[in-house]
Amino acid sequence: MTALDDPQVRAGDVTPASPPGRGLRLRRSSPQRRAPRPPRTPRPAGPPSRVETAGSVVSTSTTMVALVTLWMALQMLVLGGVAQERSQSLLYREFRAQVAAATAPVGPVTDPGAPVALLEIPRLGIQQVVVEGTASGDLLAGPGHLRNTVLPGQAGTSVVLGRAATYGSPFADVDRLEPGDRIEVTVGQGRVVFTVQALRRSGDPLPQPLASGRSRLTLVTAEGSGRLGAIAPGEVVYVDAEASSAFPAPSGLPPTVPESEKPMGIDTGVLPLLALDLALLLALTLGVIAARQRWSLVHVWVVATPLAIALAWVTTDGVMRLLPNLT
Repeated sequence: MTALDDPQVRAGDVTPASPPGRGLRLRRSSPQRRAPRPPRTPRPAGPPSRVETAGSVVSTSTTMVALVTLWMALQMLVLGGVAQERSQSLLYREFRAQVAAATAPVGPVTDPGAPVALLEIPRLGIQQVVVEGTASGDLLAGPGHLRNTVLPGQAGTSVVLGRAATYGSPFADVDRLEPGDRIEVTVGQGRVVFTVQALRRSGDPLPQPLASGRSRLTLVTAEGSGRLGAIAPGEVVYVDAEASSAFPAPSGLPPTVPESEKPMGIDTGVLPLLALDLALLLALTLGVIAARQRWSLVHVWVVATPLAIALAWVTTDGVMRLLPNLT
């Protein structure tokens, strides 16, 4: 009996005859599927290698240094100006209220940082509240009055210092003043109008002695040269202005002031606080390095970045006090 006569063979199971010279091709049965392999048990993560640890230390340290450096530059040149404008707004409200209530200070001794005068220079569009004191920290809020001189508008010579490049740079353009320009000053005793007499630099002849009953106002700032001249000034600039009338000046002025309050002075008293800020930044850097061994990089920096910015802000304030007060 042939395969065609076998009742167990169906027509659909037979492959048609091949052309002469070729054998019959039978349909192959599909192979059996293998059972899936069980998942491998993950190996416990071992301690990071020395190369990984060194790479983490280098990358974290570089990121922290870059973050702090960029923030310092941003704060000194941009955000510092915003902070100075806010300080000026608060000082103006305070001083205006004191003048209206006749409680504005008239000397000879005033608390550092307190508003003592309103300075206006129409030609330059300057309107600044002058604070008492000329240390670097005092000049972060605005121009400062040299404490061993009379207040602006009082009989005698009054000296006011102002920054040239950072924290609003209120005195950046005072070297553009020319003889005959007006400077208006409002103090607790009233208003005085000064006329610019001359602009001088270190080594130039000093102005003539002031006549009795007159008032002199000397604005002091700094200037530099080259690309970094704005943030690294090297020469002091003086603008002398006089008024024909003056208010009486009370006696009892301090005979001198610390070196930190003189032109281009620096405040070394902030060194302990600055050292603490740097130690906290170092501790944060070490904490980030340790955290990166346990958590993802993104999660670590999400938590660490606000802390780094806050410490950078405080550190920059300390650095500003170590820079010359006219910068």
